[in-house]
Amino acid sequence: MDSLWNAPIYGLSQQDKERLLLARLNELTRWHSEHCPSYNTLLEGSDLNLDAEEYCEVLPLAVQLFKLARLSSIADDEVFKTITSSGTSGAKSQIILDRANAALQSKALVKIMQSWVGRARLPMLLIEQSNLIAQRSGFSARGAGALGLSFMGRDHCYALDDKMQPNWPVIEAFVKAHQNQPVLIFGFTFMLWQYLLKPLAEQGVSLDLSQAIIFHSGGWKKLQHLSVSSEEFNQQCEASIGSNQVHNFYGMAEQTGSIFVSCEHGHLHCPIFSDILIRNPVNLAPSPMGEPGLIQVFSSLAQSYPGQSILTEDIGIWLGDDDCPCGRKGRYFKVLGREQKAEVRGCSDTFS
Repeated sequence: MDSLWNAPIYGLSQQDKERLLLARLNELTRWHSEHCPSYNTLLEGSDLNLDAEEYCEVLPLAVQLFKLARLSSIADDEVFKTITSSGTSGAKSQIILDRANAALQSKALVKIMQSWVGRARLPMLLIEQSNLIAQRSGFSARGAGALGLSFMGRDHCYALDDKMQPNWPVIEAFVKAHQNQPVLIFGFTFMLWQYLLKPLAEQGVSLDLSQAIIFHSGGWKKLQHLSVSSEEFNQQCEASIGSNQVHNFYGMAEQTGSIFVSCEHGHLHCPIFSDILIRNPVNLAPSPMGEPGLIQVFSSLAQSYPGQSILTEDIGIWLGDDDCPCGRKGRYFKVLGREQKAEVRGCSDTFS
């Protein structure tokens, strides 16, 4: 893990990164095979070795397995926190963390975010209720995401009241205090649209935060139903907030801390701690560059549970390695949406 931790977030070539990350993934495979009986059963039932030489040889766990079984590699008395997924119905994923794993996730998230916003903690406007993250022992994915990103800011301002309506006096006070300086704005995609951008557009006013750096995440299904594209979303951010620094990021409860942030060209980038592989939805064979398929996500951070290799229900496209116009090295991709018939589970899609 030290070799990954000491490497630049987006500075290694894909080939050099894969070498380091595969060594860590193999280490985690051995650990979980010894400490998680359910994982070991799955591993024994596959034809895969403990020492993978390529990403495609690392056993992928279907994300639905985390709903069906309690997958843990630690003793019950070592459980520090349980993260639950954001599914709309039925069982929810349970991600078991000990203190060390929770700390590792937080440190990785901070290091990734610092590469985008710098090391200084900026005044932060969260498009959330202040009571969302009050209970820290058991989190929804939405709460975990808000808490994780809140560590990047200071002078936190929660833009929504208890009835999920914009608290305009609070928002206006934040703008007045920080109008001519860099600030950080975070909201899950649909909530940012529904509870800030849309009301501002209806009133014909702008917050005039020209130096704001805007991060948003979560599913796009509700916005697609409203015929809102990512381009329109970004344009409305500039019109209603005054900033064109808008970054979407892709992540999930099953791999908290491993997030993929979009650059100024709209490409999602794999940080040093994580990577992706695209698989054919029919036969699960690795898909070539440019061909849509299921996204398999890898994380070096999953120590207390076997979440180092997960086959998601999301469809994406591998766009390239090392050659994004933004200059960041490593793999970059885009997400097209949820596989047909898959459960809606994005943090903002499932808010009700």
